Amino acid sequence: MAVCPSYLVLYGTCKKAGIVITHSHVRAKWFVRGDIDGFFGLFIDNLLQLMLIVVLGRTVCGFPNELIIGRILPGAAISILLGNLYYGWQARKLAERTGREDVTALPYGINTLSIFAFVFFIIAPIYRETGDATLAWHAGLFACFISGILETAGAFAGDWIRRHTPRAALLSALAGIAIAFISMNFFFQIFASPQIALFPLILILVGYASGIRLPLRVPAGLLALIIGGALAWLFNAFGLHYFEPDPTPYNFEVYLFNPAISELTGFILSSEGWKYLSVIVPMGIFNVIGSLQNLESAEAAGDSYETKPSLLVNGLGSICAACFGSAFPTTIYIGHPGWKALGARSGYSVLNGLVITGLCAIGGITLILKVIPIEVVAGILVWIGIIMTAQAFRGTPSRHAAAVAVGIIPALAAWALTVVQTSLTKAGTNLLETADKFGSDLFIYGIIALNQGFILTSMIFAAILVYVIDRRFLKAGIWAFAASVFSLTGLIHAYEITSNGVTNKFGVAAAPGFAFAYLLSALFLLFLHFHEKRWNKPAESGVER
Repeated sequence: MAVCPSYLVLYGTCKKAGIVITHSHVRAKWFVRGDIDGFFGLFIDNLLQLMLIVVLGRTVCGFPNELIIGRILPGAAISILLGNLYYGWQARKLAERTGREDVTALPYGINTLSIFAFVFFIIAPIYRETGDATLAWHAGLFACFISGILETAGAFAGDWIRRHTPRAALLSALAGIAIAFISMNFFFQIFASPQIALFPLILILVGYASGIRLPLRVPAGLLALIIGGALAWLFNAFGLHYFEPDPTPYNFEVYLFNPAISELTGFILSSEGWKYLSVIVPMGIFNVIGSLQNLESAEAAGDSYETKPSLLVNGLGSICAACFGSAFPTTIYIGHPGWKALGARSGYSVLNGLVITGLCAIGGITLILKVIPIEVVAGILVWIGIIMTAQAFRGTPSRHAAAVAVGIIPALAAWALTVVQTSLTKAGTNLLETADKFGSDLFIYGIIALNQGFILTSMIFAAILVYVIDRRFLKAGIWAFAASVFSLTGLIHAYEITSNGVTNKFGVAAAPGFAFAYLLSALFLLFLHFHEKRWNKPAESGVER
């Protein structure tokens, strides 16, 4: 029997300390009863992401059904399959190495926040500007590929990123997207169809927030899906059509994995996608930090996984997705302790990958949309958005709460702009014709400026406030100077209004007013740094420097 070197070190240390430990080499079971509970939870989570891709792809991005069913979903499936197989195998190896039977695999799937960020801030804007759904899809492939590169690099640079980016800066940016584009949007959708969607929402909130074990150990998400679907069809039977099944015809067909290397390469060589780095880079960094935090969460629950291979597979999964046609990156999910508490081990991960792949291979997501209203499972996304927002406050020091709050504002501005633009489009007009008419009733130009590169802006303001609160003025000044550079180049705040809506503006002195203001702020913060250093005044708040 091979003995792990780290185990020998641990054994020697414990022996010196007088602690007796035993080691029993076990052969981990492929499947246990708890894997069924874990599978349904993880499967429904992944299923909902795929349903979102279909719905948003058709309605917002202009993707034809053949592209979604034939290229995007199979590409997503292969990344989900490979990742789930790896993390299932990783859990088995950890169980065998440590002699434990309670090791739970890391949950893995499509990144919810990336779906919304890529759809609303990369793919949809290109589709609105050009009317070319294929070009918009290529932009999504590019975004997914670069995100995967960043995630892969994060396996080697994760610790450096964590040291130089305040947690509040990153969590607040994503909390803004979570509360505005996920929770709020789906809350509205649910309350537009309360007859079939409100009770499933309450059921999900009760099940997930309380952690209560429901009768027969049925997962709350699965029960919500069953009850919501039953209510929808029951009302339809009585002529109350609160749910209209997806009209797209379903024909059984097998969709094989189809590489998209040529499409991806062509777009990388163009200049179109690079101007969306202000969205792609923060999302890639977020995926790295989020994965690191999820690894820490798993370790706290008793399962200690190696960082580098875990993050490498995470990043390679997104690269693989892009190379096979998916525009949406995958990531290590939150929730490992929850699945562990349900008794899930490694089998739930493997089963999830196989079932998701099978569904995508036969175009099954379209069939599900003909049976299950997306409103009845939207409560899961509402809960995810709420949890991510709560985590932003809970996962940072209490003294940094103000930094988290200010970091949420840019995302709210981005959401407000989508509401304004959608309203104007439905009214048969656009911002180019109406922007000047808003006046002081709605500071539309401020909303637009805050919308441009809002993820970076959110991180910058939160980081500045974190370091100001801690009276580390030099670091705050560095972030302010970075904001000045970003404004000059057009990564943040710069825009042009066209008949197709707001477009990015890049170049020298793209947003000079903002660049000047940030530079002035950086100089002021630098002055405070030297002033504090010269007079050596202690922080009155008692915060350690």
